[in-house]
Amino acid sequence: MKRLIDLLKNKYFLASLAFVIWMLFFDRNDVISQYDYRNQVKKLEQERDFYTKEIADVQKDLDELTTNKDKLEKFARERYLMKRDNEDVFVIIDEKPAKKGLF
Repeated sequence: MKRLIDLLKNKYFLASLAFVIWMLFFDRNDVISQYDYRNQVKKLEQERDFYTKEIADVQKDLDELTTNKDKLEKFARERYLMKRDNEDVFVIIDEKPAKKGLF
């Protein structure tokens, strides 16, 4: 017990304790902020990976569209409903989705 009291009276121990408490809870870069920053970095890395993959997919599609005329025609017909001069395009839209069941 006397040793604990002596420890609490030690100015170096008190200064160190105050410094640790300040750094853990009150400083701008405290533990909670560091945890939030780490979560934000992980989220941004996931977004970076997603967008890198999307860019690769779009680049692949662009390369296919610029090199292959059949792919370009298919893309134009499906996406923009383009047609040739002697063709008609019919767009069918289901107003009611079909019921899935026995009756």
